Amino acid sequence: MGVIETIALSSGAAWASGLNLYATVFTLGLMNATGNIVLPPELQVLSSPMVMLVAGALYFVEFFADKIPGIDSAWDALHSFVRIPCGAILAAAAFMHVSPEAMLIAGLLGGTLAATSHATKAGTRILINASPEPFSNWAASVTEDVSPSAASGWL
Repeated sequence: MGVIETIALSSGAAWASGLNLYATVFTLGLMNATGNIVLPPELQVLSSPMVMLVAGALYFVEFFADKIPGIDSAWDALHSFVRIPCGAILAAAAFMHVSPEAMLIAGLLGGTLAATSHATKAGTRILINASPEPFSNWAASVTEDVSPSAASGWL
């Protein structure tokens, strides 16, 4: 995998992790397992059936938690401590084979991308939850469900 592809993979994975970590991990693992993409050796673990099973199960829980106003904001608050570090880890792991400096820089930038997309998602959801009708919440949630998977698919 070339440098440009590695940059695209690490930044896309970090950004998508800020929105929906579990869908991102599952999608990357599935795409690698089916041969649609080739992940760097350090990220091959995402194709492990156990990793994909856990990521899929957690995505299933998140899918429903994300549709309930109030619960979705609490879920996002809790996942501020999960999505951002995992986005940084995914980005750093993609550069593990290059150099320690590149890995550290990728981790810093990946964490920043994950934090930005997560803050945007969580902040938007708080504003949407203030709306008295539930349809905008569901529409936002479905849009978020599609976005990380689509982004991961283009990596």
